[in-house]
Amino acid sequence: MKHRIAAALMTAALAAAAGARAAETRCGWIENPTPANWWLQDADNMWTIMTQGEDADAVEGMELIPDISEHDYVRTNGSYGYACACMSVETDGKERITKILSFRQLALAKCQNDKALKSPGY
Repeated sequence: MKHRIAAALMTAALAAAAGARAAETRCGWIENPTPANWWLQDADNMWTIMTQGEDADAVEGMELIPDISEHDYVRTNGSYGYACACMSVETDGKERITKILSFRQLALAKCQNDKALKSPGY
């Protein structure tokens, strides 16, 4: 009986661990070209954070992204544009950021000098 209980507890612990997502540090171009559209382009991927109408307010932690236009920033469309940033996030492993844990805006030069990054998509 003890072995069955131990096995059941071990199985439950492994299942819980498999469902947990690990935080990832992602650095690159944070892009906000139009209202409620946000992406992060890093060396690995173009990560969708939010798209207008589809999932507005769906990403936990969006409030951690401040007004990026108050720091080193490129304006491309009225009050919209892009900046350079590092974020601690959880992703779906494919193309979406599902949770933002922290955000730090960097100097544009940091991304401009990173040969692994493509130019922002405007």
